[in-house]
Formats: sequence, structure tokens, C-alpha cells
Amino acid sequence: MDFEVTTSDRLEVVDVTRRVADRVPDDADTCTVFVPHTTAGVVVNENERRLLDDLEDALADLVPRGADYGHDRMDDNADAHLRSMLLGEHVTVPVDDGDLALGTWQSILFVECDGPRTRRLVVR
Repeated sequence: MDFEVTTSDRLEVVDVTRRVADRVPDDADTCTVFVPHTTAGVVVNENERRLLDDLEDALADLVPRGADYGHDRMDDNADAHLRSMLLGEHVTVPVDDGDLALGTWQSILFVECDGPRTRRLVVR
């Protein structure tokens, strides 16, 4: 039930709701989406382009790249690790009759913090 997401920017938000929904069995009660990476996250929020731009801007402002983080001396991606910690690595959504029980404006959003990359998302 896993799938991959490919991004083209260092910091990028991708709506994965439909791809997750397609993997939910009819008899499920809940669905968990897990990102097995330390520089990406997943959240539930509104998929509106200006809001997604605002999210990317807020993450960049909260955790600026190149701020002399200790980890940068090893991998030069401390900002990506810190951003993903703020976001979280999983979400769990209730399922009703095989459908994700998301609110009217809610979507499942994958957030890449160290792209471009191809990432795996786990759906259970």
C-alpha cells in the first residue's frame, strides 16, 4: 500500500489525498500515513495554493537555511530535519464506509523539506 512522491523543489507541498484514499480498504476504521524519512513530513490541512505558499514561507522563516546549525557541518540539511520535526512524520484519519472522513476543506499533504527527491509514503 506504499507509494512514492517525487518533488522538484527543496521545500514543496504535495496533496496526496487521492493516492491515499485509493489505498484504503473498505473495511478499515482508520488510515495512517507515515513518512519514513527524517527530512519530510505529512500534515492535514487545506489544499489552497496561497495557503501552501504561506506554509512554505513560514517554514523557511521559522527555520532558515544556513543558520550555522551544527548538523550542517555534516550534511548541510539541518533546516530540513528541524522543519520535518515541526510537521511530524504521520497522520491518522478516520475511515467511514471505505472513505477518508476528512473535513470539507481537509487534505493530506506531504511536505518535502530536503528536495528534490523521490520519497516513499506508507499507508496502513
